Amino acid sequence: MAFDGDRQADPTRFGTEAFYASIGRAFVAMCAIVPVLFLIELLDRLSGNRLDQAGGIRPHHIDGLDGIVFAPFLHASFDHVLANSVPLILLGTFVLADGGARFWFTTAFIAIVAGVGVWFLGDGNTIVVGASGVIFGYLGVILMRGVVGRRLWYIGVGLLVGLLYGWQLFGVLPGDPDVSWQGHLCGFLAGLVAAVIFRRRRPRAVAPDEPLSLGPELS
Repeated sequence: MAFDGDRQADPTRFGTEAFYASIGRAFVAMCAIVPVLFLIELLDRLSGNRLDQAGGIRPHHIDGLDGIVFAPFLHASFDHVLANSVPLILLGTFVLADGGARFWFTTAFIAIVAGVGVWFLGDGNTIVVGASGVIFGYLGVILMRGVVGRRLWYIGVGLLVGLLYGWQLFGVLPGDPDVSWQGHLCGFLAGLVAAVIFRRRRPRAVAPDEPLSLGPELS
């Protein structure tokens, strides 16, 4: 049984104070991540791009497997970081607003699937770095939440993202040799799956004439 106070305290219910507070906290947190990425890129530049060389994904090479963990934090240039910053903040905010633990599990799942996809499908003569796979994963999460979440604001966000960044979906197809479409595609698919696996379980509705069970732990 849901009470009005419970609804107002639900951070997933659009229009409540809890909802706006959750979005605000998530936005601040995502904004804090971007300077860290710029700092890492600065250190990479100062080291002569050694971080990219050591931490990037090397497809088909055993010594390139550790890049699955490190590559999302590395970028090819400051322009690369800047290009990823806005969609990372925007999409990450809505993913994080659904819960911190759910966000980290979702992000880890997306990064691993996208990284493994790049390692298996990528060009063995390249080194792949960047958070693009995770970003496409967040896009997949938000779009799928509009289906499995059964919340109008999920659907609204999915439509907004589709309008603002729908053109980026072309990044999941082969094209520019300097763009890892494999990471984009695998990340996007991982996001769709993650939205289902880590979805928020909605409480079962209680019929008016059905006795309310407090559960064994409260009896």
